[in-house]
Amino acid sequence: MAFTLDVTSMTEPAVPSGVRDDDWAALAERFRAAHQAVSVIAATGLYGYRELERQSAERARVTAFAAEVAGRYDDIVVLGIGGSSLGAIALRSALLPAAWNARTTTERSGRPRLHVLDNVDPRTITGVLSVVALPRTLFVVISKSGGTVETLAQYLVVRDRLAREGLDAARHLAFVTDPVTGALRAIAVRDGIPAFAVPPNVGGRFSVLSPVGTLPAALCGIDIEALCTGAMVMRDATMGDDLMRNAAGLFATLQWRAHAQAGQGQHVMMPYSDALRDLAPWFVQLWAESLGKVDADGMHVGPTPIASVGATDQHSQVQLFMEGPADKTVTFLRVEASADDVEIPRLEAGEKALAFLGGHTLGELLDVECRATARALARAGRPSMTMTVGASDAWHVGGLMMWLMQATTLAGALYRVNPLDQPGVELGKRLANRELGHPDFAASVLTSDLASDLASGAEDRPVPTRRIRVG
Repeated sequence: MAFTLDVTSMTEPAVPSGVRDDDWAALAERFRAAHQAVSVIAATGLYGYRELERQSAERARVTAFAAEVAGRYDDIVVLGIGGSSLGAIALRSALLPAAWNARTTTERSGRPRLHVLDNVDPRTITGVLSVVALPRTLFVVISKSGGTVETLAQYLVVRDRLAREGLDAARHLAFVTDPVTGALRAIAVRDGIPAFAVPPNVGGRFSVLSPVGTLPAALCGIDIEALCTGAMVMRDATMGDDLMRNAAGLFATLQWRAHAQAGQGQHVMMPYSDALRDLAPWFVQLWAESLGKVDADGMHVGPTPIASVGATDQHSQVQLFMEGPADKTVTFLRVEASADDVEIPRLEAGEKALAFLGGHTLGELLDVECRATARALARAGRPSMTMTVGASDAWHVGGLMMWLMQATTLAGALYRVNPLDQPGVELGKRLANRELGHPDFAASVLTSDLASDLASGAEDRPVPTRRIRVG
């Protein structure tokens, strides 16, 4: 496998707060206990993101559908939010050609453009709908529950536009949702709209290797079998309980240790690759929503992930990483080989600020900056690790995503939280649905504390407003 994890700068003497030689035995034991806890849960079938062989039939349906509609559409528009969008965005950046958004399909080697509408901002939605030709556009509506209010609102806007254009919904819509229940599944059955299933045991932020990610990818010509094969190889390589032989376990354990024992609870993911830059926001959701919880003792725990991009953020965030609070780890993410490197011309021989660059390549410059930033952080006593991926192709990207998902479930056991739920976001969803008038979100179905407040009128107690108007 063409993956490496260099944790030198998470250890002492590289950095003063790093792991000491006599720490490793206790960390290995802690990891074995976490691994055992995960194994017990895995035996119940809750970690469906691992079960890629069982999902082969639905993956074949995705591939067949993509082949059937090939050439029919110039634009694919994903309607989704959070786990229903971030994976598609990451795959688009990593695996579509740099010219994926060129104006004509010829310039894009026959591939349709992929747009992802991951918010309900009317400006963005109106903008995308104004630039795509509806007769040549497929809208992929993604909501596992079929009840995500933002996605359903987007769907209603699009469905209305299609109707006004006299276009057949069954040719311009595809759904990714629960295999049996939910509004989208019911509409698909009623109207003959193609629908693909998210396995019930696969949560949104772990769903990139299900049709949530693979359908948009396949429609744009990405090899989803290679994507999932790389993921399966990585899954099998990160199943053991030996800390020093499990890259996912080592990543999770060292990040947990930096937080719990060294006060470094802000975890920066910093790709030095434009192809992998959108892996950082995808990781942020995965790490934050999985681990920011109330633990078994009722304590509020969890790291704060931060997305950064090299070398761009060397000129902004790295100042904070170097000289701000010593509460961070940085994970550098680099690609070992690039198929489209560019040599820097040997020009301006008389200008010493330029002449030394000639003969090097842009990829070499990027890699040198990554290594130099890691060394600079270490000299400042700031810990980091480096994940290296052999190439930014489907096989490696699938492996990288599985690596981080495996690390997340193991980190859940280390933090003693359930990495699969998200109770902290549910109340906001319920309150929004209630305010919009959803009939299923009366006070009686809200959390007991809130229901009690509503019954007593506590929610409506006046709160002094503190607001100023400028201009």
